[in-house]
Amino acid sequence: MMRSFKKRLLMLGMGVFLFTYTCLTDCFVSCATDYAAEEEARRALPIASNAYEEWPDGPAVGAQGAILMEAETGTILYEKNIHEKLYPASVTKILTCLIGSEQCQMNEDVPVSHDAVFSIPRKSSNIGLDEGEVITVEQCMYGILVASANEAANALAEHISGSMEAFVELMNQRARELGCLNSHFVTTNGLHDENHYTTPYDLAMIARAFFDNELLCKMSSTASYYIPPSPTQPDDDLYANTHNKFMLGGRYNYEYLVGSKTGYTNDSRQTLVTCAEKDGMKLICVVMREESPHQYDDTLSLFEYGFSNFQKVNIAANEKEYTVENHDFFQTDNDVFGASNPILSINPSDSVVIPITAVFDDLDSELSYDTESESSVASIQYTYHGIPVGSATVDLAQEEAENTFDFKNQMENHQEKESESTKEEPEDAGGKVIFVNVRLVIVWIIGIAGFFILIFVIKAVIDNYQFAQRRKVRNRHKKRKKIPSEFDDFDF
Repeated sequence: MMRSFKKRLLMLGMGVFLFTYTCLTDCFVSCATDYAAEEEARRALPIASNAYEEWPDGPAVGAQGAILMEAETGTILYEKNIHEKLYPASVTKILTCLIGSEQCQMNEDVPVSHDAVFSIPRKSSNIGLDEGEVITVEQCMYGILVASANEAANALAEHISGSMEAFVELMNQRARELGCLNSHFVTTNGLHDENHYTTPYDLAMIARAFFDNELLCKMSSTASYYIPPSPTQPDDDLYANTHNKFMLGGRYNYEYLVGSKTGYTNDSRQTLVTCAEKDGMKLICVVMREESPHQYDDTLSLFEYGFSNFQKVNIAANEKEYTVENHDFFQTDNDVFGASNPILSINPSDSVVIPITAVFDDLDSELSYDTESESSVASIQYTYHGIPVGSATVDLAQEEAENTFDFKNQMENHQEKESESTKEEPEDAGGKVIFVNVRLVIVWIIGIAGFFILIFVIKAVIDNYQFAQRRKVRNRHKKRKKIPSEFDDFDF
């Protein structure tokens, strides 16, 4: 009887197990199917940049939002829902580390507090830091960018601002300074919060500054990092970037990669921010709300689209004659000083990014005198069929050494000639080196000459006025009649 009961109990247990397993499997398959269906629906969403006039059509991607931006000019090559608010997950950490690079020296000590460690979920990404340990800023940032360590992001934030809350305020302030339009950050590491959001465009603007930093590029392209034990940190661990398939080689190995950061939560799905450089063109790709591993496929497709369909063109080398509403701007063929440099010039490093089917002469331009740079007097904004493709600053020419006259060199040359003719040793000049700006001297001479000419003209006017007055007096005297006399008829 007991054996039969045990058998029935076992069968019941197996039934419960199979039922539970079936339910979980069905749930998993259902969820996976739902995610796949959502991805296909997202793939059919419109791509805004495909509506640009005479613009190359971009690839369809399964991401909810995606952007491809040229880093130097800020030209948007591809856009899909770029201003939609989405959850960034761990790609938040590129802003955290950007601020860290701006605010800290790499050898500063970062103490790990109780809140930094215990405010994150136990199973979330971390490098096992314990309360009371101390690591350097450099080790902390490598932990954040290589292992996506959440507690390291908290510790860095407390080190910089005193508290995570104060650091989050700094994050939002810095985001606005970088040109973000629709972002609000609540955490240092991107752990999910309904009020923690950003957009593909805003992330691209943050990434422009992030990937402009050589050290951050190196950190975000590092596959593994070793933190040795120390008196303040006893662990001996090697951390690998297992989150990012770009770092693991194989199918997603990309030779033009500059750096990359991944992110994932159940609510955000897959997010990815990546930078690549080829043939002098540096592109930033942001993919938000995608399913693994298609965030990598999307990114590679967008890089291929960008590098194959666009070109970077130097403005100064192609801008031959600039006019604004048919009025001459700053270009002139008349040079009073012969070989002197122009007073104004287009910044030689500025460029535009345009389709390979376009030429520079196809662009429209607009002049603006609203510039914050002290060395610039204006800027030129370029568009291609209404799409911004880059800009150039009009800068004041810098005085160069070739525009000065070095009397010491001239004296030495003269002494050398005398030495050759007299076979005597030249005397040591021993004086100060005197540089004379020829153009400035000429301006002063013209100014002084003009002053004396003005004095001469004023004096001539005064003298002429006095002469005219005397002449009037003489004329009045001549007009007076002579009084007749009885002796007028006699010739004595």
